[in-house]
Amino acid sequence: MNPQSKDRALPRVRNIIQLPTKPLNSEEWDKLKEDFKGKANFEDWIISQMAHCNSSVDVAKSLLAWVAAKNNGIVGYNLLVKYLYLCVCHKQTSEVFDVYEIMKTRYKSLESGGNTLLIRGLIHSERWKEALLLLEDIKKVMTPSKKNYNDCIQGALLHQDVNIAWNLYQELLGHDLIPMMETLKAFFDFGKDIKDDQYSNKLLDILLYLRNNQLYPEESFAHSIKTWFESVPEGQWKGKFTTIQRSGQCLGCGKNIESIHLSPEEYEFLKGKIMRDVIDGGDQYKKTTPQELKRFQNFVKYCPPFDIVIDGLNVAKMFPKARESQVLLDVVSQLAKQNLRVLVLGRKHMLMPCARWRKDEMEKVQKQASCFFADNISEDDPFLLYATLHSGNHCKFITKDLMRDHKACLPDAKTQRLFFKWQQGHQLAIINRLPGSKITFQHILSYDTVVQTTGNSWHIPYDEDLVERYSYEVPTKWLCLQRKT
Repeated sequence: MNPQSKDRALPRVRNIIQLPTKPLNSEEWDKLKEDFKGKANFEDWIISQMAHCNSSVDVAKSLLAWVAAKNNGIVGYNLLVKYLYLCVCHKQTSEVFDVYEIMKTRYKSLESGGNTLLIRGLIHSERWKEALLLLEDIKKVMTPSKKNYNDCIQGALLHQDVNIAWNLYQELLGHDLIPMMETLKAFFDFGKDIKDDQYSNKLLDILLYLRNNQLYPEESFAHSIKTWFESVPEGQWKGKFTTIQRSGQCLGCGKNIESIHLSPEEYEFLKGKIMRDVIDGGDQYKKTTPQELKRFQNFVKYCPPFDIVIDGLNVAKMFPKARESQVLLDVVSQLAKQNLRVLVLGRKHMLMPCARWRKDEMEKVQKQASCFFADNISEDDPFLLYATLHSGNHCKFITKDLMRDHKACLPDAKTQRLFFKWQQGHQLAIINRLPGSKITFQHILSYDTVVQTTGNSWHIPYDEDLVERYSYEVPTKWLCLQRKT
């Protein structure tokens, strides 16, 4: 488009109009509507496009003025909310106030989307406490989202009301919501200017929360943590960004990171909890009949302990372009060559010969591994957990499943933490299958990738900005904090 063009609306393209770049008058809006060939309602379509393209508030305001002039001063809720969205995006606080007043006058209550936008639009202004009233309105019909809490906490900290911020944080945790990382970062950023032991202890509690929930801060949050520690008066903390050697030794300070291995007592405790709470007591296993679970338990009872338990269907489908039975055979063959006792858990349909499941390959699988084929409606996970735990602490398992559901079934933070630690130390991930059937497994680390402290030191694994990792991977970058003693 020629920037000198005097047309304030862009020309039509394939019967779909392009968005105005400057406010239009009534006649120009009439003409644009006439040119519109879409099936949707013109006003709804154009405001949605404006919201999507982050158009200027002035252009959207001219649309609302045109609509109001045609409808005795009335603008519909959908148009108001999309206009409000643009006002919030462009931080046009006075416009947010105007829309808020219109909505308060016209509607007894707003849906959560409208409330969420108003909260975000109000927190940066002197009327930020009205955002807390809107949060209360949301609570009357549903649990507010972690974004709602994030906005209100950010508003409270911005306006120096620390008590309200911490109360909202506790409320958020009370709803079993996982806070946004930017919420936690905001507390650390605010803490740089506060010399208060009580506040400091609450920040350390946030780090323990990250530990207990296996959460990793993002890089910018890790920088905020480092800055806060180094700002503590008389704390004499010094931080550096580093990595951990395969042996588990921190390259920053030379100390060893916690081992990934469970003690015999921890293992027996976790095994008992999983057997009782996940396998025997979970409603999520209604697809698995008690008779089948019993049949499986008897099968395992009369087998020697296994070294590796494979979720056969899950593993076979890891490489979509390859034949399922071939992938499964490749994995089993490679493990069997290492003289490992392997159990393959599968479904009965895998034994029905077809293009994806060749009979000769499945027979080779059965020669090299013990196999248990469950009914096609069964859940695989209880069998996988049972066989692995029953075989002992040396036994590993292979699946892509993250097993979040099972962690959720466990009754307390301690058991959930042990389950995650056990999973990290026992779940083998397949990361590649090379020509010639060679399978590459992800190396299981000897140390525990979790926030940890000795009192005079903290080690915090963090996610690098813009670096994506697979779910089975853990961060490789660490913040090492040491207190000079």
